[in-house]
Amino acid sequence: MPSQFDQRIVLVTGCAQGIGQAIALEFQTAGATVFSADLDEQEVRAFASRHGMHALHFNVGDQGECHKAIDQINRQTGRLDILVNAAGGVRGQVGGPIAQVKPSAWRAIFEANVDGAFWLSQAASGLMQEHGFGRIINIASGAGLRPSLTGIQAYTAAKHALVGLTKQLSQDLGPLGITCNAVAPGFVRSNPSTEKQWQAYGPEGQARLIAGIHTRRLGTAQDIAHAVLFFASEQSGWISGQILSVDGGRS
Repeated sequence: MPSQFDQRIVLVTGCAQGIGQAIALEFQTAGATVFSADLDEQEVRAFASRHGMHALHFNVGDQGECHKAIDQINRQTGRLDILVNAAGGVRGQVGGPIAQVKPSAWRAIFEANVDGAFWLSQAASGLMQEHGFGRIINIASGAGLRPSLTGIQAYTAAKHALVGLTKQLSQDLGPLGITCNAVAPGFVRSNPSTEKQWQAYGPEGQARLIAGIHTRRLGTAQDIAHAVLFFASEQSGWISGQILSVDGGRS
């Protein structure tokens, strides 16, 4: 059966692991042509090769590299329909006292989580406008709506900034036929950082976390991917500027 994504060109960042990979795979299964991108060249190329996707290696925190990546997609396909900004995370950092936060650590998290989403949206929106259709979906976090379980000040601030950026881009790009929404995942064990965080809670902390989720289970990367595909679909055409919490309910 043909899929509504059969003719769609999709760029997903953060595809070296976890949620980014799950999103890319869901789009490919639904018939899209997928460009998988990440800063980790070895991992993203291996992932793309295994699944017959296009691989892109670039730093989302660099405006020039973001624009070059969109130009490459344009040269290969002539269009870009869907952009999923899934790159981000804590960049290997852990929570600590505010007095110990270094400028380089602060900026690294903002570059990965906010700068990249803006530079790619800047580059992609012009290409989307040419065809009168576009979907931009940002992967935010529950940390963009409340204090973060990680205790990392920059991560909380960056995800709040991404939520604000999502709403602003919705207003700016809506008249061009482009919607912009965000998915705010709850706790998902999807990469080494979240696994390390999970193990640090210990049995009692893990039990408390699960007890605070209405569905009494942790989410999966696939749960997040399903929400992304909804925002990318034709059915969501009059939904924009929204932040969807995908967290099993949270008490």
